[in-house]
Amino acid sequence: MRTALARLYLRLMRWTTVLMEPVPSKCVIIAGPHTTNVDFLLTIAMSRVKGVSIKWLGKEQLFKPPFGWFMRAVGGVSVKRDSAHGMVASLSEEFAQHAELHLVVPAEGTRSRTEYWKSGFYRIALAANVPVLCAYVDGPTRSGGFGPVIHLTGDVGVDMDKIRAFYGDKDGLKPNRFGPIRLRDEDVTPT
Repeated sequence: MRTALARLYLRLMRWTTVLMEPVPSKCVIIAGPHTTNVDFLLTIAMSRVKGVSIKWLGKEQLFKPPFGWFMRAVGGVSVKRDSAHGMVASLSEEFAQHAELHLVVPAEGTRSRTEYWKSGFYRIALAANVPVLCAYVDGPTRSGGFGPVIHLTGDVGVDMDKIRAFYGDKDGLKPNRFGPIRLRDEDVTPT
């Protein structure tokens, strides 16, 4: 039933779904660009249509009544944004506890334009020793889905170059809200 509703939603929105590579059994998924709530709804629908069962992180305010039950039903996991301490270790341990886990981490951390992505997706994937999967929505082509699987090397610049290469030509529904694809860690010069 949920898959049928997801197909109907995508058809009504006139979006097509692409699956470029097989999805690994465990991975951290970047969902980008994240410029409106609709971008996120499209990602949820596309994952359902492609048979990818996702869990996603969202700010705790999303999980309060009256819609909290719905957020959890579609794979939401509540996190306190002001308390990142221990979250990377806790989420990386979750991967060890499951045979299959596809965790969507909002790399931009907001629907507004920002100069840096949050590094949580990167740190969780490294700590759990799982790859990163690039999921996307592209407003101009009205398409989206799952792109390349990136096995992180620990070299932030090299890894982010691969991510930038994929997302470089993608735009959300509000392209002016999609900022540079970079982490603060890239701006740190070794001493």
